[in-house]
Amino acid sequence: MSSVLDELRARGFIKEIAHEDRLRERLDQKGLKFYVGFDPTADCFHIGNLIPIMCMAWLQRSGHSPIVVMGGGTAMVGDPSGKDKTREILSKDQVEHNLKKQRPLFARFLNMDETLVLNNAEWLLSLNYVSFLRDIGRHFSVNTMIKAEGAKQRLERGQGYSFIEFNYHLLQCYDFLHLYQEHDCALQIGGDDQWFHLCGGMELIRKEAGGESFGFTIPLLETSDGKKMGKTEKGAVWISGDKTPPFEYYQFWINVQDADVIKLMKLYTFLPLDEIEEYAQMKGADLRIAKRKLAYEATKLVHGEEAAQESE
Repeated sequence: MSSVLDELRARGFIKEIAHEDRLRERLDQKGLKFYVGFDPTADCFHIGNLIPIMCMAWLQRSGHSPIVVMGGGTAMVGDPSGKDKTREILSKDQVEHNLKKQRPLFARFLNMDETLVLNNAEWLLSLNYVSFLRDIGRHFSVNTMIKAEGAKQRLERGQGYSFIEFNYHLLQCYDFLHLYQEHDCALQIGGDDQWFHLCGGMELIRKEAGGESFGFTIPLLETSDGKKMGKTEKGAVWISGDKTPPFEYYQFWINVQDADVIKLMKLYTFLPLDEIEEYAQMKGADLRIAKRKLAYEATKLVHGEEAAQESE
């Protein structure tokens, strides 16, 4: 692959992207600082959360600098994106517990000596509300915010949209501005439901700092027949062995639908694309070989080689 952007697109990590040509130039220069935000809504990550972490790992392996932003501040509000009702607001103790449990998990996938981990509570919880409204809020249009897909759907259904949820967009946009100004971070990556927030952050950086920034979203993990993926009869597939034991984790991957094997191999392993293409040529009963490879590599990545061998 001539560019890490081409690699990411070929693997299925990119859905919507802003300023692609300029971003490609910056990525070709190496050393671009980028961030992904993680809300501490649980004390572990499931395989859906793992996709942006894998994307970060690919970028880091290509010479770029990841910033993990733990949402200790935004979790006090709750992201309304993609939700048909108001999120349950977590207590401060719940947030702290979840952050403590989540933080060590990144070391399985990222080189932590070259990864900056921040908690947005450090800058959000100390904001002066009136100053924030005056300096940051003036850049946002209420007309635009209520036309965002999530807010629009909720209002059309008559489900309402609380004032605290309305403010979430400003906080996430401010995260990007803060990271741009304090850490020279110019790229934000988020899930499929984060595009509105990403665009808002880029626009805020342009208006407030006169800067150039970038963003792209990662598609929602779905099966080939359009169903949300990542759950079994027992619930979510977690990356911690105490929640989803390695053998169950292995079993999940070996039992995926035939049509999803190659897509998942691209997202959840570091196998080269040309090797994956060899598995893509397999048909019928031979697909079992590809499934075993997917299950082994995915389990090895999360739980280690010994656990993968035992599971197999």
